[in-house]
Amino acid sequence: MTLREELQNFVRRFGLLNASCCESCCGEKVSLVQSQSLSAIRRMENPSIQQVATELGIDITTFSRQVKRLESKGLIARQPSSEDRRVSLLKLTPEGMRVLEQIDRFMGRRIERMLSTMTPFERDVVVRSLHVLNQALILSGSCDSGADSCITQVQRGKRKVSCR
Repeated sequence: MTLREELQNFVRRFGLLNASCCESCCGEKVSLVQSQSLSAIRRMENPSIQQVATELGIDITTFSRQVKRLESKGLIARQPSSEDRRVSLLKLTPEGMRVLEQIDRFMGRRIERMLSTMTPFERDVVVRSLHVLNQALILSGSCDSGADSCITQVQRGKRKVSCR
């Protein structure tokens, strides 16, 4: 089986193509993109809409619609930047944090269940292989989230970079 076929099988079996990935884990109608958006907002600590869109490799117009949906669900809040009132900063609401923590727990259990079928050596190989694959995506310019910044960092001599 080719690498492409293996990746397709993994994505399908792991459920990454489900339209409402999080409905089964936390009862919320949160799409995969919305879940990733919540995670990025938490990780980046009050980012702008543009920063999150760039991080996720999503067109700003498309991401702005996601922001509106997440706001209407009460999962994020928008506030103007104190430095530039034209820029909106995003933050998780307490409800958004609750939903994201449920998703984190569900995914953690799911990953642990999957890894529990492997020996410690196999787990290490999987983790290291994913790291190598991510680094190869960055170095080849194929990284969907922030590819230009990844490549720039590598050109400045920083070899240890990763897509956030």
